Amino acid sequence: MLDLYADWCVACKEFEKYTFSTPEVQQALKDTVLLQVDVTKNSAQDVALLKHLRVLGLPTILFFNAQGEEQPAQRVTGFMDAAAFSAHLRDRQP
Repeated sequence: MLDLYADWCVACKEFEKYTFSTPEVQQALKDTVLLQVDVTKNSAQDVALLKHLRVLGLPTILFFNAQGEEQPAQRVTGFMDAAAFSAHLRDRQP
């Protein structure tokens, strides 16, 4: 799972505080490799990455299969509360 965020992003902070911190979400993510990319500086490298990944807004959370291929139907953009995100995580399970 790749979480793209920025310090100025209110929805990113809400995701961290209200969603990622809950036991339900922590449990659902226990077997998931978690990566975060901070694009706060909006450097040329950040902009290139966002363009390459076709990120239109933050936060954006991408999911990949075991072969490293993104699963576009699982992409999340914007805030999602713990219940909705937990359901999203359950729905992506094989």
